[in-house]
Amino acid sequence: MSLAHTPLLVVMDVDSTLSNEEGIDELAWAAGPDIAAQVAAITTRAMAGEMDFASSLEQRIATLKGLPASVIEHAKARVTATPGARELVDAVHRAGGLVCAVSGGFHELVDGLLDSLGVDHWQANRLAVSEGVLTGAREGPLVDAVAKARWLERWAEESGALRTVAIGDGANDLDMMAAADVSIGFMPKALVRQQATHCIDARDVSQAIGLLGLERSAPAVANEE
Repeated sequence: MSLAHTPLLVVMDVDSTLSNEEGIDELAWAAGPDIAAQVAAITTRAMAGEMDFASSLEQRIATLKGLPASVIEHAKARVTATPGARELVDAVHRAGGLVCAVSGGFHELVDGLLDSLGVDHWQANRLAVSEGVLTGAREGPLVDAVAKARWLERWAEESGALRTVAIGDGANDLDMMAAADVSIGFMPKALVRQQATHCIDARDVSQAIGLLGLERSAPAVANEE
């Protein structure tokens, strides 16, 4: 592989990794506290590997059926960047690398955030909306554990990356972490902790900068006399 190719490709999960929140849980609050609690419980089980992701996502989206599409904007406003996210993206870019993201959440909630962070490419699921209301289904290809690994491999091939890194927190990230040269568990669930190359246990994703041997900030330029 040519050394002229991208030196580093970092592929990150979004919900609870690049963002502080689980997007589906934020949407569920619009359906009321009982539904929100039910959805949050399913999310927790799925992230721990106790439920198949596809079926758990289907169950959670179904609870949103009939909600006005306006709830998407309300949920989107509550999705915030994890501390250190912009620092990490900038550090990878300074090293000539790419940052990509794959989310089991939804484009409608994460697109603005990822664009603001300077993420290069991303993929996520999409919510189905009809006549201004959520249908309780999704549309388009499913982004699950298998898809996350495939996108990492596709971006690596397209960029000619010399080293690949996967960062995530839950069971849905295990396939892409296995496909990467280096895997970092971020506030990881037990299954991820067991399999990750490194783990970050503080809610500051910029700690990955040191783990990857990158510079935290641009080197100071010496004054010329």
